[in-house]
Amino acid sequence: MGVAALDVGDARIGVAVSDDLGLSVRGIGVVQRRGGVGDFERIARLLAPHEVSRVVVGLPLNMDGTEGRQAARVRTFGERLREHLGLPVDFWDERLTTFEAEEQLRSQGVRAARRRQLVDQVAACVILRSYLERPS
Repeated sequence: MGVAALDVGDARIGVAVSDDLGLSVRGIGVVQRRGGVGDFERIARLLAPHEVSRVVVGLPLNMDGTEGRQAARVRTFGERLREHLGLPVDFWDERLTTFEAEEQLRSQGVRAARRRQLVDQVAACVILRSYLERPS
């Protein structure tokens, strides 16, 4: 079973999944946040065909590695997601992932309007790749 990753923002949640062996990663969509249980249900529907075994949630740490207000909100979101999906949820440092995602899209020649549509999904891919490549 694969692993999913989420780039959780205030307005959108980028979603990516890996293959069963953890060798490839691909973005599968963006969930527009409306709040409440509906966000978790939309994520569950997006993940259902992929049969993931766990979810990695990007944790927005401060540049000095400490957790601020946004990290606390994301932790709360992740805990509620764990209860809703019944899957293990890991948190992973997401510092600079949006910047890296923007750079990847820009280097591929993706126009600005399209980059805005894709950046959260690509950031989720960056988070997942980093998580899967971590030392064991």
